Amino acid sequence: MTENFKNKLGEGGFATVYKGKLRSGPDVAIKMLGKSNKANNGQDFMSEVATIGRIHHFNVVHLVGFCVEGTKRALIYEFMSHGSLDKHIFSKEENTSLSYRKIYEISLGVARGIAYLHHGCDMQILHFDIKPHNILLDENFTPRISDFGLACLYAIDGNIATLTARGTIGYIAPELFYKNIGRVSHKVDVYSFGMLLMEMASQRRNLNPQAEHSSQLYYPLWIYDQFDDNNDIEMEDLMEEEKGLVKKMFIVALWCIQLKPVDRPSMNKVIEMLEANDVSSLQMPPKPSLYPNERVLVDDISNTDETTSIDFGHSHSSIGEGTSNGN
Repeated sequence: MTENFKNKLGEGGFATVYKGKLRSGPDVAIKMLGKSNKANNGQDFMSEVATIGRIHHFNVVHLVGFCVEGTKRALIYEFMSHGSLDKHIFSKEENTSLSYRKIYEISLGVARGIAYLHHGCDMQILHFDIKPHNILLDENFTPRISDFGLACLYAIDGNIATLTARGTIGYIAPELFYKNIGRVSHKVDVYSFGMLLMEMASQRRNLNPQAEHSSQLYYPLWIYDQFDDNNDIEMEDLMEEEKGLVKKMFIVALWCIQLKPVDRPSMNKVIEMLEANDVSSLQMPPKPSLYPNERVLVDDISNTDETTSIDFGHSHSSIGEGTSNGN
């Protein structure tokens, strides 16, 4: 199928992806899980098969099949010809850049896919690793959410047990670290989507330890301050229509990354805000913060593309859903 793994598409912490071709004709992406997966007895593999095998949505990648032979495990997905989103929003090469209209459309597609995971299935699916690298683009730049290795299934409105902190640094929701701000729920994906949306709107990473000015170290705070001071966000080559789209994406992102889960909107509300015709109708959220003590600790800020799972021993808005349990 892969001609002896001739064409490598990418490599992550737990898997390598190769391009392949089915005998029936279509191209596929084959995800070979690495040796590090043995440590959890193939739990990530089983989780991904069990989760994505029951999903049928336009904005979620389609699982074609899977193979198990001894210790070797492979997941076979539809092939996405334009690769992952990070190559298009972080790259400075002209042949990979997207218009802001297209970036906005991609953000809407991702939001619809996550909303389906949260509200459209018999079981609620929490992805836990929403980030640019896990958003794939087909030949029409239609987004597909991928990589369900950390995903979990829960009964709708069920109570979610304590979990280890999981995801990628820079996108992990704070309640996975600070238990006193709210329980773990579908709002963890809302937070990750907000961080993703901020990066899509700005086409830069949110956390930048090399920033020249400390105020731009954590980009969402800098963006909020610009809006609070009624300053225009200076971005290159923006047309008037695009300015409205970008501002709308920034405001929605700022709602999604509120510290307390209860203050974040549901993904259905996120879609409603993204589809609003008039950006002036969107209410500004409270100022976001990284930590419960409201301080940004420079030495603790890092951003990697590496997915992690870490063991830990231990409002004021009409947009958030206003319940004590963060639903």
